[in-house]
Amino acid sequence: MSEKNREGKRSARERLQVERERDKARDKRRRTLFVGVVGVAVLGIAAGVGFAVSQSGGDGDGPVVAPTGANGEDNLAIPVGRSTAPSSLTVYEDFRCPACGQFENGFRDTIHTLQNRGLLRTDYHLATIIDGNMGGTGSQAAANAAACAQDAGKFQAYHDVLYRNQPAEQDDAFADKAHLIDLAGQVKGLVTPEFRKCVNDGSHDSWVEKSNSEFTNSGHQGTPTVLLNGKNVYSNQQNPLTPEKLTKMVEDAAEQKS
Repeated sequence: MSEKNREGKRSARERLQVERERDKARDKRRRTLFVGVVGVAVLGIAAGVGFAVSQSGGDGDGPVVAPTGANGEDNLAIPVGRSTAPSSLTVYEDFRCPACGQFENGFRDTIHTLQNRGLLRTDYHLATIIDGNMGGTGSQAAANAAACAQDAGKFQAYHDVLYRNQPAEQDDAFADKAHLIDLAGQVKGLVTPEFRKCVNDGSHDSWVEKSNSEFTNSGHQGTPTVLLNGKNVYSNQQNPLTPEKLTKMVEDAAEQKS
């Protein structure tokens, strides 16, 4: 066989291999849906922002059981604060998301103060995108445990404990349900037989999955997403939100409605 023929056959084999690899990649892309724009994703990764990735399995096998007091469309929001507050803060969060931890640790006291003054109600939407991005089940398990705490009327306190004890993003520590129950011991009166069963059984797992699906379909590109009275106030890196700015916006809104 001439050298020219051998080169021709080799090139044909190489082209066939490239086509096969391309087909495999295309099939893989069809199985996994990524939400977000590449340019924004690069910026988000640098800031530790969680990005939405669909997870296989749909909305779970069990019935969707919303936690006590959940409201909003399909009862997917957990409200904290007075329902009559003149301003509402909508927060989409993932307990494993480092940027969510930064937001909570930076704004926690301000949000609590505004809620206690009756000026702000916060609606929390729980997402599990880090489980999809990094692997593991810690986002899911922590969100279910937080929903169990809502059943006991102690969501905010437990929510804050989880963020104060947030593991590194790569550490799936929240997947350990015994650890979640142990952390609940920091909230007076939360650890009861009912709470333990709710956490261990994953009583709100399907609700959490539905909440995450709502987020991935919302058009928002990462966690945390923070909306004040429907307007995104946390995404502008050129003019970052501060606790002082949030307080002023909430107080101004209250004055306008008085």
